[in-house]
Amino acid sequence: METIIQIQNVAKTFMTKDNQVEALKGISLDINKGDIYGIIGMSGAGKSTLVRCLNFLERPTKGTILIEKQDLSQLTEKQLRKVRTNIAMIFQHFNLLMQRNVLDNVCFPMEIAGISRHDARKRATELLEIVGLEEKAKSYPSQLSGGQKQRVAIARALANNPGILLCDEATSALDPATTKSILKLLQDINQQYGITIVIITHEMAVVREICSHVAILDNGGLAEHGTVEEIFFNPKSTAAKELIFMEEGKFTGEEINSNVE
Repeated sequence: METIIQIQNVAKTFMTKDNQVEALKGISLDINKGDIYGIIGMSGAGKSTLVRCLNFLERPTKGTILIEKQDLSQLTEKQLRKVRTNIAMIFQHFNLLMQRNVLDNVCFPMEIAGISRHDARKRATELLEIVGLEEKAKSYPSQLSGGQKQRVAIARALANNPGILLCDEATSALDPATTKSILKLLQDINQQYGITIVIITHEMAVVREICSHVAILDNGGLAEHGTVEEIFFNPKSTAAKELIFMEEGKFTGEEINSNVE
């Protein structure tokens, strides 16, 4: 398998007024082209910091991020902007432009890229059809449900034909039925277009639904990684066991600790 993302000994330290916080501690992972890769952990585990390092919205304090063998730390700002057009991102709270209708929201990244209005609107219409919202082209975000807003965000993320799609807690604000439909859409996009998807989540159910591989983060470190089947059927780390058992509702916190021991 061809590796598209290489994370090599990445650490990130944030300085505060009184001390420093180690958000990431020596993370190393390879993500293959075409994977749906889950990165999961409890609140504060460092997963959102890690995903922001993948496109250098956050620069690692140390370590290396390679995208298709390019070391992002060695790129100029102009080169980095070009690489970022291949790395789209969707968020928990959608980040749509409230004053623009659905079609114009999807057109926005193409406007920034200098694509003509005619071509951008044609592409946006095609994307709205892919996400099942062609009839909402003239609606505004305030008129949409949460699931519809996330579908617009996905269409917008696909506007410049990215090879990588980063999803930062993209289903956390949605109800279970809507979450399932959004995950099915992401899975269809992955299979149809071969886009590599990295899903940041705190929900094991999301990982189990569509991911091929998963990494467990715990307190800024990498607790465990492997195929979803390996982690679910033979978890080795305390963090993995807690996430799995808590989702299944089988154990209390004390029972988890005693089971790990």
